[in-house]
Amino acid sequence: MFSYTCKTAIKAVIYLSGKSAEGEKAGIKDVAEHINASEHTVGKILQSLARQGLINSVKGPSGGFFINEEQQDQPISNIVETMEGKGVFKECGLGLSKCSENHPCPIHDEYKVVREMIEKIFRVKKVRDLRGPVSQGIAYLMD
Repeated sequence: MFSYTCKTAIKAVIYLSGKSAEGEKAGIKDVAEHINASEHTVGKILQSLARQGLINSVKGPSGGFFINEEQQDQPISNIVETMEGKGVFKECGLGLSKCSENHPCPIHDEYKVVREMIEKIFRVKKVRDLRGPVSQGIAYLMD
């Protein structure tokens, strides 16, 4: 349902959340290493998220990316919609542009239920909620 870029963005924000909770900033290389992604991809993602105000960045020798307290409480859906677009939770499971109740694709009814469940999870779960299990070592951001 989500692109590689979107999944990488979510992992990057969760990682930054943990670093920020420790009072630290992280650079692109550090984030890329800890989520097993390319520096180029992570750099583009972090810059995009910073432009949208979902994370912060500071330039210079003691700079890096971080997340403030208010951003820790944002829903994961903010990240998803920034990366995928506002309509991501309304799209057809087969990618049809005119899929609807009156003109359904073959998986319309089943996919709608699953899509709504996923949307609920991403609207309810906050960045802070996903940071906890990773920080405690009971969930992971890479294989």
